[in-house]
Amino acid sequence: MDFRFGPADTAFRQEARTWLTTHLPTQPPHWERELGAGGWIGLGWPDQTYGNRTATLTQQVVWAEEYARAAAPPRTGHIGENLLAPTLLTHGTPAQKARFLPPIARGEERWCQGYSEPGAGSDLAGIRTAARREGDTYRVTGQKIWTSLAHEADWCFVLARTEPGSRRHHGLSFLLVPMDQPGRIEVRPIRQLTGTSEFNEVFFDGAMARAEHLVGGEGNGWAIAMSLLALERGVSTLAQQIGFTAELEQVVARALADPAPLDPALRARIATQWAELKVMRWNALRTLGSAHDPGAPSVAKLLWGGWHRRLGELAMAVRGASATVTSADWDASNPYELDAFQHLFLFSRADTIYGGSDEIQRTIIAERVLGLPREVRVP
Repeated sequence: MDFRFGPADTAFRQEARTWLTTHLPTQPPHWERELGAGGWIGLGWPDQTYGNRTATLTQQVVWAEEYARAAAPPRTGHIGENLLAPTLLTHGTPAQKARFLPPIARGEERWCQGYSEPGAGSDLAGIRTAARREGDTYRVTGQKIWTSLAHEADWCFVLARTEPGSRRHHGLSFLLVPMDQPGRIEVRPIRQLTGTSEFNEVFFDGAMARAEHLVGGEGNGWAIAMSLLALERGVSTLAQQIGFTAELEQVVARALADPAPLDPALRARIATQWAELKVMRWNALRTLGSAHDPGAPSVAKLLWGGWHRRLGELAMAVRGASATVTSADWDASNPYELDAFQHLFLFSRADTIYGGSDEIQRTIIAERVLGLPREVRVP
């Protein structure tokens, strides 16, 4: 793809930069509504029907880059904006679009993704969560795990088995489940190595937990799930790389601050990280907007997941022995206070697992791109 920024993109960049500079004093939990009021949610949607402004693909990249450069607050509405909304625009009914897209565009309703389950690892087809239809309502029974931001979400889109006795990718449906169901849905935060809890376990009580919205028709959940997963990698990858650049610059600055000569092996690792980051950007620009490359999302995930994990390891190596202890200002009330490098090292251990593990990505490339025989799976 011939990806170039033009005069209109330059003007859009200045508008985005000015708006961010003016509004950035706003902090969570009001930040999403502030973005919505400015029309900055839903830039990639095809029209402005739902209160959003629209932008070209290059302008979406500009916004993502400016957002990252401004160090704006982490998004809590990105799952609804970038995953659910495009799915509804493609597969949803007019009534579903009218109900759910405006609140997403206003930053009023937050979503989480109910895919992964205990015992299934990255095997999305190993769904055991079941949904039984009762008229226009489904009763949902089961458990999801590693559900990002479920403790803050208003809704969850859930992949569930609606055909009893079905196996693998057959008999699955895509349901929209309200999270505010006390006694019916339980959310348990998962404490991570970093001491934080962005991920959660979610339990659905089949006697009471309800879902009133089915997207794309019963039994079509697998096709919808696959189209949604392809959306997880796109413009946001370029914004992510802006953040990666800032982290790498911090590691380099720390290495240069050491009065001792830098170890040649460490110098080589730093140079390699820099070169690989450039390659990731060029690859992201090359594949941006391509809808016909089944391997592009998997290649991108393999590249950035491994790169970020190695950056965490490099950060610890640059720090040396001091990286193994916490802050000197130790506080008994908060004994697990990590600095930026320690947090980077620990959190990035998960980068090659969540969002589809490296093994899953390599299987996709092997089967869908290289045409190798399908992996033998034990029934």
